[in-house]
Amino acid sequence: MKILYSCLSESWGGMEMITLTFVKELLKRNFEVDLLCLENSKIHKEATNEKINVLPIKISILNYLISLFKISNQIKKSNYELVHTQASKDLWLLVPALNLINSKIPLILTKQVGSFIVKKDFLHRVLYHRVTKAFAISSVIRNNLLSTTTLTEDEIEIVYNGIDTQKFNPENSDRIKIRKEFEIKDDEIVIGMLARFSPGKGHEEFLKAAKLLSDKYSNLKFLIVGEASHGEDEYANQIRILAKELALDNVIFTGFRRDTNDMLAAMDIFVFPSHAEAFGIALAEALSMGVPSVCARADGVLDIAVEEQTSLFFKKESYLDLASKTKLLIDDKSLREKLGNNSRERAIQLFDINISMDKTIKIYNELIEESKK
Repeated sequence: MKILYSCLSESWGGMEMITLTFVKELLKRNFEVDLLCLENSKIHKEATNEKINVLPIKISILNYLISLFKISNQIKKSNYELVHTQASKDLWLLVPALNLINSKIPLILTKQVGSFIVKKDFLHRVLYHRVTKAFAISSVIRNNLLSTTTLTEDEIEIVYNGIDTQKFNPENSDRIKIRKEFEIKDDEIVIGMLARFSPGKGHEEFLKAAKLLSDKYSNLKFLIVGEASHGEDEYANQIRILAKELALDNVIFTGFRRDTNDMLAAMDIFVFPSHAEAFGIALAEALSMGVPSVCARADGVLDIAVEEQTSLFFKKESYLDLASKTKLLIDDKSLREKLGNNSRERAIQLFDINISMDKTIKIYNELIEESKK
């Protein structure tokens, strides 16, 4: 099977990372996959490093038609059996490109981010009419697609963003390495979050809760793992300034890390304070690592975590509630162990990458077979 994947994004976050994960998993299963991406974007560079065959393009108002013809010619020349995009905005190029050559091959959209814009006008109807199947990465995204687009229930499937539960396995990770690197003592409790620096990810609440907790405990360290993505440097600087204003000398900004499994292994408590997350791949990875978590009660989190079984929930955007729930885990090691064990089991049962890939490939085969009739 030959597939064209698409992710025309300049950013670097969950959507871009899961795109590469799915492409690599398909390649492992002997599928032929090309990746359409923006030239010199982070995903272009990362895919090149991974030896993935990339089709980089430049997009602007001036060269839209050039890009359109380039893509349509590529689809025709390469005889793709299916096109799969991870970004809904890519439809503005992919649908006209397919229509230009009168191609009937299936077009799949994975909806990674919710939208507040109702897309039921004439032009959007044309776009979504060409979508063969939409993958929603959580229940909240499924409902969002139904309310904002013309897609029907039978055109939408929930397919979680799978994770490698063998890589994200405490038995295959090095907790001590990270704690040594950052000079964390054996008796110190590490509380961490993993997210790119972007408004709405909850960095402010994390730091304000860290201040309250640090005033009560002397054995805490806080890890903030991640970097600023495209256009987010100013926000990242504001967060670092806030940490200084709060006089938090026990907060460590690690920057971008490839060894995220080891970073999670070093944590005793994982915090997921995002205000509105479609899924939350970092949270699923933390569950897989058996790390107990404190999560904002919001959106895609509800598909991943289970209150008082894998996690404690706090009121979204409330650093006071976040501090209160985190304190419960600081004070109760047995509760941390219970939630951690349950987390690992849930991740294996629901979020293992093989489960997501098996479902994806099954749908691919069904759609391709149907398109040939």
